[in-house]
Amino acid sequence: MAKEIKLCLVYRDMWQSSGKYMPNASQLVKVAEPIIGMGCWDRIETNGGGFEQIQLLAGENPNDVVRQWTNPFNKAGIQTQMLERGLNALSMFPVPKDVRKLMFSVKKKQGTDIARSFDGLNDIRNLRLSIDYAKDAGMISQSCLCITHSQIHTVEYYINLAKQLIDLGTDEIAIKDMAGIGRPSSLGKIVKGIKNYNQNIIIQYHGHSGPGFSVASSLEVARAGADIIDVSMEPLSWGTTHADLLTIHEILRDDGFMIKDFDRQSYMEVKKLTQDFIGEFLGYYINPKNRLMNSLLIDSGLPGGMMGSLMNDLEKSNKSINKWLQKNNKKEISIDDLFSKLLDEVNFIWPILGYPPLVTPYSQYVKNVAIVNVLNNIKGKKRWSLIDDNTWDMLLGKSGQLPGQLGNEIVELSKKLNKTFFNGEPQDLVDDTLEKNRGEMKEKGWDLGKDEEELLEFSLHKTQYLDYKSGVAKKKLDEDILEKKNSKSEVSNESKIKKEIVQIGESRYEVEYINEENNSSEEHNPPGQKILSPIEGRIFLTKDPKDRQVKVNDNINKGDVICYIESMKVINAIKSEYSGKILKICFNEGDDIFDDDILFIIN
Repeated sequence: MAKEIKLCLVYRDMWQSSGKYMPNASQLVKVAEPIIGMGCWDRIETNGGGFEQIQLLAGENPNDVVRQWTNPFNKAGIQTQMLERGLNALSMFPVPKDVRKLMFSVKKKQGTDIARSFDGLNDIRNLRLSIDYAKDAGMISQSCLCITHSQIHTVEYYINLAKQLIDLGTDEIAIKDMAGIGRPSSLGKIVKGIKNYNQNIIIQYHGHSGPGFSVASSLEVARAGADIIDVSMEPLSWGTTHADLLTIHEILRDDGFMIKDFDRQSYMEVKKLTQDFIGEFLGYYINPKNRLMNSLLIDSGLPGGMMGSLMNDLEKSNKSINKWLQKNNKKEISIDDLFSKLLDEVNFIWPILGYPPLVTPYSQYVKNVAIVNVLNNIKGKKRWSLIDDNTWDMLLGKSGQLPGQLGNEIVELSKKLNKTFFNGEPQDLVDDTLEKNRGEMKEKGWDLGKDEEELLEFSLHKTQYLDYKSGVAKKKLDEDILEKKNSKSEVSNESKIKKEIVQIGESRYEVEYINEENNSSEEHNPPGQKILSPIEGRIFLTKDPKDRQVKVNDNINKGDVICYIESMKVINAIKSEYSGKILKICFNEGDDIFDDDILFIIN
């Protein structure tokens, strides 16, 4: 008798792996009906991961979005699925126990059936509470094997990992091939090994299509006993996302699997609506290169879910380094060349950083270190000049146990910086915060929300939540969309155009000219030592508004943290290179700055 196999539409991941933003509540509700009408889905990936943070950045209430988005599928009997990051929950950083527990309770009440939990280091200590909390909330607990390819990430390694997760009580196993670099034959062996240990465990395969393996991998894992395959749809299939339903459906049906047929007219309606959303404004944040497959990704292993934000970050880095190259009379570099250098650098530093699987947030950490190394190399500087605190936490064991050993240069650098390694439970380093946050929200007069869902968002994404509540997030997005609707040349020129009345003889003329002034102009700055930005990003004097800020006339010492730059999803502490008195602060709080912009003048 033919084996039945089921399908899951990863509608959230389709967007997140393509670009920066995703549809709002009204758009998602509109597309839900034809998705249901296709008739082939047992599961829909609705939320989790960056979904809620992205909604806040767009000025939307993520709780309203999740409730409205899951409701049609709940009514239709299609299971809904979220992605969460274990110790980091729905955040980029470690989250307290009380917040993690509340998250599962809230998400279940909002209509999410399945919690797909992963730890970026495959440290099962960080998944133990996710399994317990998901089941306590009445959700299905699905635990991930984060797939990568190295001398230590073997078939046996992953089978043993799955056995431990099953013994902890997880209901299902996900083969999370986030970069699509799992070799098809090896993935099949992993699935077979897991089924040999527990033939009743549900196995779901999630494979991005970037390097081109995912179609073969889908067939191989299905033959080995996988139960559910994640797929995408046009116009956001392939490239950095996932293989398309049409292809996967056909290869599985042809191989003899029992699989639900789909309504083609509904497929085309979903495709049309998705394309309409892209056309409304979301397409401005989708880099065309993310629609292409690239076999160069086989070696670097950069994940599909990161590629949307990566290309956005890379455009900024490309602009920033070319600004430096122009200033130093050097030849500019194309974004393709910069991307190639980034891939080479990731290949080089990954083993030195202990072989962390390249999945959120550790893929961002490795990529960030790599891009800073690349930019410094172009400038003739050494590697490892800027490693943010979150990356150090990963290297020091505060996020979990790295799969491999650190390279000697990182060990020596840690000694030079007096860093201390940690071998205990990562969760023990994070204090509970719900009571504190509850009190802070009440002081502001803010509603904690149904089932305390607003408290959850405030606790998970405080900075983005504050911008959402103040209207800053919506205003910034609207301004950015307006700017993108105009040609870049028109925008850049208009922002620099100055008008002046000039008198020649008896005649007066209105003259337009391009103003090339910027904050690094020497004539506007007092003499003294200049502290330059080592990276592009958004700059703040403190991480928390309640912290003390440095001010003009303050005396500082070499090595003091004087500001923070938010770049590529992490906060970089910027330290003074000199001791002395601050003569001038050359930026405003929240400014976007570039490499080598002058930040401070020190006497």
